[in-house]
Amino acid sequence: MLSSSPDSSSELAALLPELKLVIGLVTAGVIIAALYFGRDILIPLALAFLLGFVLDPLVMRLKRWGLPRAAAVFIVVASALGVLGLAGLLLGNQVSALSAQLPTYQSNIKSKLNDLRESASRPGMFDGALKTFDTLKNEVDKAPANLAESSEKAKTTPPPPQRVQLEQKSPSSFQQAITWLEASSGPLANAGIVLVFVVLILLDRLDLRDRLLRLWGGSLHRSTDAMDEAGTRISKYLTMQLVINLTYGVPMAVGLWFIGVPGAILWGAVAAVMRFVPYVGPMISAIFPVALAFAVDPGWSMVLWTVGLIVALEVLSNNFIEPWLYGASTGLSAMSLMVSAIFWTALWGPIGLIMSTPLTVCLLVIGRYLPRLKFLDVLLGSQPALDTPTRIYQRLLAGDVEEAIELATEVSANGDVASFYDESGLRVLRMATSDHASVATAEHRHRVVIGMNALIDDLCEQHPSPAGLGGPSVVCIGGKWEVDNLAANMLAHALSLEGTHAELRPAGTLSADYIARLDLASAHTVCLSFFSPEPQLQARHFCRRLRRSWPDVQIILTLWNAPPELLAEDACKKMGADAVVTSISEAVVQVSTLMGVQFNEGFMPAPIPEADAERLRALRASGALDTRAQPIFDTAAKRAADVFDMPMAMVSLIDEGKQTVRGAHGSLPAAAEGPSEPVRGEDLNIPRSLSMCGHVVANSQTLVVPDIARDLRFAGNPALQAKGLRFYAGAPLRDDAGHVLGTLCILDVEPHSLNQREVRLLEAMADDVMSVLRESALQWRATASVPAPTSSPPSATVGQLLPSGG
Repeated sequence: MLSSSPDSSSELAALLPELKLVIGLVTAGVIIAALYFGRDILIPLALAFLLGFVLDPLVMRLKRWGLPRAAAVFIVVASALGVLGLAGLLLGNQVSALSAQLPTYQSNIKSKLNDLRESASRPGMFDGALKTFDTLKNEVDKAPANLAESSEKAKTTPPPPQRVQLEQKSPSSFQQAITWLEASSGPLANAGIVLVFVVLILLDRLDLRDRLLRLWGGSLHRSTDAMDEAGTRISKYLTMQLVINLTYGVPMAVGLWFIGVPGAILWGAVAAVMRFVPYVGPMISAIFPVALAFAVDPGWSMVLWTVGLIVALEVLSNNFIEPWLYGASTGLSAMSLMVSAIFWTALWGPIGLIMSTPLTVCLLVIGRYLPRLKFLDVLLGSQPALDTPTRIYQRLLAGDVEEAIELATEVSANGDVASFYDESGLRVLRMATSDHASVATAEHRHRVVIGMNALIDDLCEQHPSPAGLGGPSVVCIGGKWEVDNLAANMLAHALSLEGTHAELRPAGTLSADYIARLDLASAHTVCLSFFSPEPQLQARHFCRRLRRSWPDVQIILTLWNAPPELLAEDACKKMGADAVVTSISEAVVQVSTLMGVQFNEGFMPAPIPEADAERLRALRASGALDTRAQPIFDTAAKRAADVFDMPMAMVSLIDEGKQTVRGAHGSLPAAAEGPSEPVRGEDLNIPRSLSMCGHVVANSQTLVVPDIARDLRFAGNPALQAKGLRFYAGAPLRDDAGHVLGTLCILDVEPHSLNQREVRLLEAMADDVMSVLRESALQWRATASVPAPTSSPPSATVGQLLPSGG
């Protein structure tokens, strides 16, 4: 039997990354070659898919109206061909009329060309220097030229050659027709192939989707999400591109008509169509009206007005309309758009340039959902390749302290320094701690420490502590290492910005002299900072020494990397501390609690927006207060609880001063620090100022709080504390006018987090609730407007809308 030695196995493992790279490069080369050599088939197929994205929504709308799919496809395709035919006929008439007028502009063209020729022949600013240079050159070359002349005269001059001119016989009409037919056969054949593909794609869309899902393989959830995202992004891109082109072409036609350029409608249409060609299309479309204005007007005013109109429309479209409408519809970076345009143009020519953005969007989505092709998402996506903490950490490793400070200043520009410390500063220190014993060198560790010190000092200068802070002080002490000192420094700064007198003490060897030098006689609270993942022994020893010297001091352990089991109350007591926290904001809350200081009323009450009276009128008119809406809300709450796997979900409405739960599903289980009985929907009818849904209404946007007990805004809310609520996520319920009537929210007594996709799903479910409510309200009003039969006695049911008596 053959057996491989350990050395050969290790060598093979060392060569594995190189082998993967070579295989990847070979595969990429094969794919690119297939795209190039198979372009005759792939280009019509890609165009058909692109047109399918545009036409399929129209087919689906006709199907919802009751038409069979085949009939809907026939009507949509016939209508599209009819529109193209009419547009071609209109533009053909414009071209014919324009070609008939062009001979009348010959005198203007000749006159302007003569003027330009005369201007070019006048002496320029460098003519004198050029003449001097020519004179010197002639003098230098005179002697060799004379010698060449004398030698040439000595030779026999041959007779000049005779000039022969061949005249080709003009082709007959039949030959011209054959030539035109040969030239147009290729484009006509491609158009026919595209048309057939479009019809087949529209007819068998669902079957084609199923086959693509089967080919994709793997997780059906991931495959479905990838296809949905690709379809959504491409459809949105094409729709926005069409809107942008119309907002460019229509003003172009109107402006050229006012200026007096012939064929204004033609040039407006050309401008709109050519904007589908990235980068070069607008430049090509601008040549025609400018050249025609040059030919038509004897002067230069029409040319200048035409150029000014084009420049104004380009500036307006590129800097205002496109960013506003596009947003992040494609998810591609500007660099990837440029590179993809060059790549697809090199492969498929002008058609590749037109389709470069949709094709690259498909590559982006594939890279987002296939782990092995994740590099495509990194290379092509518009999202930053590194998040803010990683960027700051990398700048510190490279010694670019100034750039790291610029990033920190940009993130904390809104003045919320505590959030920056929580979300970025601590994460930088966690990465430094993780790399300390593995890949970081001594120089790297030194750069991180020096750089973070400079960054914190700079933030302290930009956001100084309020003057005259008095009262009991808080002392922040580093536990053992330099990173512990840095975190303690950030905590001291955050506490001082909240109005608490805080001081910093550096870490040192835990001895009697060190404890005495801490000088905690005037301190009320001590915060001990530890980044170690197992700080139990160090923390217990430190707390014991502090208790021995200052028994009345309150001790908070800030365990930035602590495992969950150290956050329990019994673990806190074993270590000898009064509280354990894991974030800056939580530390601020605990310090406030232990010192008996109530800042910001202990929590952030729900504000009332300025237009609340108008919102309340919309709430009363929406039908949401009708008792017949409760089944709608109950169904939505049950669906949300099931989809997000939460113990409770509810639909709440916010009136003048109260949060009212109109639909709920499930209950919050009794928590250790909450009520003894489960919390149900009716238990959450609380004052508006105490409700989290009130914040959603006030800010008109989704609110997600992963852990209420550790959030500075809500940790001190008595209503939330009494219910034991720890997690909240609420999406606004908006009417057609944009008024936020309430929320669809999910709740739990345990901390959770939602990713961006889940947040969008919750928002979509909230929009669905309002859509169903609007349709139901219309039916209720229609029912209420029908007069009751006179023979029947008057009756009423609970919740029935009755016509008001006059």
